[in-house]
Amino acid sequence: MLAVTNGKVYTVTSGTFDQGTVLIEKGIIRQVGPAGEVKIPPGADIIDARGGPVTPGFIDAHSHLGLAEEGVGWEGSDVNELTDPVTPHLRAIDAINPEERGLRDAVEGGITAAWAAPGSGNVIGGQGVTIRTLGRTVEEMVLRGPWGLKVAFGENPKRVYGERKKSPATRMATAGILREWLVKGLNYLEKLDREPTDSEKPPERDLKLEAIARVLKREMPLRAHAHRADDIMTALRIAREFGVDLVIEHCTEGHKLASELAEAGVPVVIGPSLTSRSKVELKDRTLKTPGILARAGVKVALMTDHPVIPVHFLPLCAGLAVREGMEEEEALRAVTINAAEILGISDWLGSLEPGKEADVVVFDGHPFELRTRVRYTIMRGKVVYERGED
Repeated sequence: MLAVTNGKVYTVTSGTFDQGTVLIEKGIIRQVGPAGEVKIPPGADIIDARGGPVTPGFIDAHSHLGLAEEGVGWEGSDVNELTDPVTPHLRAIDAINPEERGLRDAVEGGITAAWAAPGSGNVIGGQGVTIRTLGRTVEEMVLRGPWGLKVAFGENPKRVYGERKKSPATRMATAGILREWLVKGLNYLEKLDREPTDSEKPPERDLKLEAIARVLKREMPLRAHAHRADDIMTALRIAREFGVDLVIEHCTEGHKLASELAEAGVPVVIGPSLTSRSKVELKDRTLKTPGILARAGVKVALMTDHPVIPVHFLPLCAGLAVREGMEEEEALRAVTINAAEILGISDWLGSLEPGKEADVVVFDGHPFELRTRVRYTIMRGKVVYERGED
């Protein structure tokens, strides 16, 4: 048994205890509450938080962890399969290297889970996966997968294929190709459900259409790369047409569409924020977007888009959002329970509650402050990182 005690415990969903204790047994949180009310059994291992913050493990809701290996070059770059604009059958799980250096940075930075996904060069890029940031094999890391079909609107696919004189070269073509393949998916499902006649054989397995069928059956969402307001609206339009679940990725101009996003009930994953306005779609980027959308009632999570921003800077992204108007509580939710809900893992991660898996982080200061460092990272009840004394 392990007890994390004498810390300011942020449960995220059930309030904050200024002097709290988290009691862990066999990798599961057994009790959370004021230090005076949670009885620590004799013989339990004890971590003294020294009055510092104790939070759930942080969750990066959009990254390319393990697919874009740092310090390796082209050999370790497996984010974009830029040979075909439609590759829904590709799975991020098949490209993740568990020994990639960024994953170690994540653990040392208190990020214990993330969504790892293909990139945005294709109209349909492939299937992402929700992972733990630590594991000997990728199978040990998977929390939920495949989870989310990556699609892209706007500049990226039209640039990649337009330069080759191939489709899509316009936003119209990008939307048209996505609609075309969603219709193919509907036709595929219809054939699967139909009783074959004597002269008709059941359809052969089609890996591309199987992935799209999962979206149409609402077994996983479309994760739509969209920066500009018009591209966000196109994603909303197509999602309504086909009745599929949608998450807007990046959502750079989401502040212009707060009421539309709130009315649609579509969650957003905002970022990366610690970057320059490197292309036209980012010209109206503002750090106020997360706060504006959260106040409008939109479910907001944050991303690093690692390696665009190093993954362990996720708490700083939350801090910048707070500086520009987001409520601190909402910013904490954006890197914990909101991210967990978007990634399909909120039943067991994202908050400090009895019965959930014990992913716990102990900080030496407020997690959103620049000088703060992680003292302990705990995953499934085991200390996987401990910062030594300076």
